[in-house]
Amino acid sequence: MTERQALADRPGGTSVPVSLKQARLPRWTPAALALASAAVGCGIGLAAGLDSRVQWGLIAALLFVVGTFVLSAAVEGARQAKDRLATGLVWIAFLLAVIPLASLLWETVARGSKVLDGYFLSHSMGTLPDALPGGGIYHAIIGTLEQVGLATLIAAPLGLFTAIYLVEYGRGRLAKAVTFFVDVMTGIPSIVAGLFVLSIWILILGFGPSGFAGAMALAILMVPVVVRSTEEMLKLVPNELREASLALGVPKWRTILKVVLPTSIGGITTGVMLAVARIAGETAPVMLLVWGAKTINTNPFQDAQQSLPLYVFQQWQQGSEASYDRAWAAALVLIAFVMILNLVARGIARWKAPRGGRS
Repeated sequence: MTERQALADRPGGTSVPVSLKQARLPRWTPAALALASAAVGCGIGLAAGLDSRVQWGLIAALLFVVGTFVLSAAVEGARQAKDRLATGLVWIAFLLAVIPLASLLWETVARGSKVLDGYFLSHSMGTLPDALPGGGIYHAIIGTLEQVGLATLIAAPLGLFTAIYLVEYGRGRLAKAVTFFVDVMTGIPSIVAGLFVLSIWILILGFGPSGFAGAMALAILMVPVVVRSTEEMLKLVPNELREASLALGVPKWRTILKVVLPTSIGGITTGVMLAVARIAGETAPVMLLVWGAKTINTNPFQDAQQSLPLYVFQQWQQGSEASYDRAWAAALVLIAFVMILNLVARGIARWKAPRGGRS
């Protein structure tokens, strides 16, 4: 066909112009370019004497982007070449973000699996010297669960009620002040929260180190996350539901309790779980307020207690081969704990997500 456009007849007899198909690169072109760029990048790295594999990868990525753009511009045109250029840059950015994370996870699994077994999970350090092999993290697991649990009991209701006030009742200067301080608390360093509780709870009131003291500092870090996530979930509830309930004569507090909260409970729960995952790995407040202990302490309100992030720091600080293995294994357990919380949060979000019914 030699014409630029042809006419195709519709069933009704009318005709519409149909553009001729534009030339396109084969589907295997990006993969072939990626392999060729990797080979050329490695060759340039070897020829230039570059020792870092990261430099090889950056050269290959640059060659892939340039080669894709030039080849696509020659075959498909400038518009499609720009699209492929943007797509290639997105993939490179994705790989630059994923590769370090995957490397970190691989390194943690490889080193942490050396001593991670049932004995390690069910025993504490007791009187075992840190330089000798053996011991476990049972006392650290108990401490982490109790401290994070207490922090959640403190922060979740406080954050929920604050978000309800801001969305449902907040007007005027007080609401603006609360919003401002929530924004400030979102970026507060964890060490500042630990110093605040240290100065009041331990230095002024005279209480000793305990898991509860650490839980209060963790709750300070957790509150703004809960407030922000809950606030956004409450804003997603349609106003029509509130108005329909109020039109039936239902009080506002009962409308919030029976209509607004059940509608957004999935998102609220997800936000709380993500806030728990955020504080589970904090070390600085625990170091200041909990101090750590080698033995099992199931009472979070009295005496020093251990936690997983503090256990990792203390074992790494010892500097022996056995303590390094225990530190990697504890880090693997902590990563698994945070990963499980995130998976639970995603599961709750999908379970509580609204499902469209048949009309």
